[in-house]
Amino acid sequence: MRAIVLDTETTGLDPARGDRLLEIGAVEIVNNVATGATFHVLINPQREVSEEAFRVHGHSTASLKGCPVFQAVAPEFLAFIAEDPLVIHNAEFDTRFLNAELVAAGYPSIAPERIIDTLALARSKHPGAANSLDALCDRYRIDRSRRVKHGALLDARILVEVYAELCGGRQASFALSNDSEVANSARYAAIRTMREMILPSRIGETAIEDHLALVKALGETAIWLRYPRHHAVDQG
Repeated sequence: MRAIVLDTETTGLDPARGDRLLEIGAVEIVNNVATGATFHVLINPQREVSEEAFRVHGHSTASLKGCPVFQAVAPEFLAFIAEDPLVIHNAEFDTRFLNAELVAAGYPSIAPERIIDTLALARSKHPGAANSLDALCDRYRIDRSRRVKHGALLDARILVEVYAELCGGRQASFALSNDSEVANSARYAAIRTMREMILPSRIGETAIEDHLALVKALGETAIWLRYPRHHAVDQG
């Protein structure tokens, strides 16, 4: 299944008060594995970046002035995400900004049923624990040393690994296509067949004779006499 792991950076905390998107990073995954396809853009928000936001992501009002506005990048962004599910950490925050930008640019908002919120997944899986992206990286031993500042594409790439762990682990399944599923089925069938075969004995005649002599010395109550195969050897 194709999905898009997505993150954004903004000028502030509330689009209802005029805050805007300034960065979108998105990573394509298929069956929870990154394909290498990404979407990344810096956006001119056409307003001041708050000091608090600047300290988080490092993008200033001046550094974004030469970037395209959201309306200019919207068609490429919508083409990349298509109609597939969107995996977002603390999705309520990002989708409020995305939908505000989309509606202002004349596009429909993103349907809530498309959203997979990894924060909600983490809270369900680890109730009462810290479930920030940094905390989840530490819990799952995912390298976050690159995350000196928040960056939309970097955070989306890290979230790919976190999401895989929340879904059962990065090695939950090795079957990435129908062909590999067929190959795995054939391999497992061959292993089962081999296990059902009776393998030839590696015990030599001398060892068998020594064993029979030992059992005879133990008398008629010897536990070995309870096994039919031993009787067959003894009588053979």
